[in-house]
Order: sequence, then structure tokens, then C-alpha cells
Amino acid sequence: MKPSCASLAALGLATWVLAGCATPPPPKPVPVSYVVLLDNGDGTVGKVLVTGRQGVTTLEKARESTLLAQAGGPSFVATEAQIAQDFGAAMAISPKKPVTIPLYFQSGGAKLTPESERELANVIAEIEGRDVPDISIVGHTDTVGDADLNFRIGLDRARLVRSLLQSAKLNPGNVTVESHGEKNLLVPTADKVDEPRNRRVEITVR
Repeated sequence: MKPSCASLAALGLATWVLAGCATPPPPKPVPVSYVVLLDNGDGTVGKVLVTGRQGVTTLEKARESTLLAQAGGPSFVATEAQIAQDFGAAMAISPKKPVTIPLYFQSGGAKLTPESERELANVIAEIEGRDVPDISIVGHTDTVGDADLNFRIGLDRARLVRSLLQSAKLNPGNVTVESHGEKNLLVPTADKVDEPRNRRVEITVR
């Protein structure tokens, strides 16, 4: 049996009424602004003071957070998933943190230990992992010998490392080389002490 014009009209009216009474879509959620304290990558954290109308909220634990609109009120701990959702994109383009890598030397000159020769590949990889790397190379010695001689040895060591860091991204203008000689010992010793950990070059990659 074919539907009559009247029934079609009624059907159309019912459809219109249903469409008019449909539940509107829920409003989009308003973004919530908050501050979260992250660790430094080595398990340590700093401290952040967030000031608002209610006073000051102190954040001093990893992932501890506070709403900007309620600064001065209680803090809360953000989940890893929430941090990734809210800040993942910004964190992905954040510059890498500086890294300092020591290379150690045999006594009396500018010859790397075998272990440090192998470590050179890791230093180059760290350089290659940055868009515009900035390199600081500082030579150090133990306290055997006089201070002037040790300054020259420290400089020779730093220059040797610079020559070994062959990288397409290494712009000579972004490399600084200096010597601290027997100053700034990693392991404090008396004079004339042969301490292997003090015979080093410290490479800081930024």
C-alpha cells in the first residue's frame, strides 16, 4: 500500500519536530591553564613559586602542578599522560639540555686512554643530534709537574680533542678551546700527585 500525501506530510512534520527538539552538541571544553614542575632529566628538581590572588603556591616535586586561576591554592600531581597530552608538542621542539662528557688521558701528554678513544663516537653522536651545536672544550691535568707546564699540556689535550671531533655540523666558530691546567681538579689532591681522573678534557655540548 502506497503512503498517502497526508501521511507523507505528517511524516515530514514529525521529522521537522524531531530535528528541532534534538539535543544541541555540548560546548567545547575551556582550556585549563596550569603550571607543572618537571624533573631535570637526572631525577633532580628545582622549585617554582606561582603567585596569584590567593597567595603563593610552591612547587618542588616532580609533576607537582597548580592551576593558574587558583594560584595560591592547593597543588596537585599531574599524570604522565596528562603532561604528554598538554605539553607533548612543546616538549618535542624544546632544545636539548647541555651535556658534559669527560675524556681521560694517559700521563704526561696528549694521548687519550683507549676507553676515551672509544667514547669519541658518543660525543660526535651528541653533536650530530643538535641543530646548531655549541661546543666548549676544556683541558685539565693532574698536579705532577709545574703549573705552567700543566697549562700547556691541558691546552694540547683540548686542541687534540677539537681535531678529533669531525662532524658535518661542527662549525669552528661555535667551538671554544681553553685550558685550566692543574686548576679545578676533579679529585682534590696535594701537589705532585698522579691522579688519572684529573687528566681529562671536559666537552660540553649545547
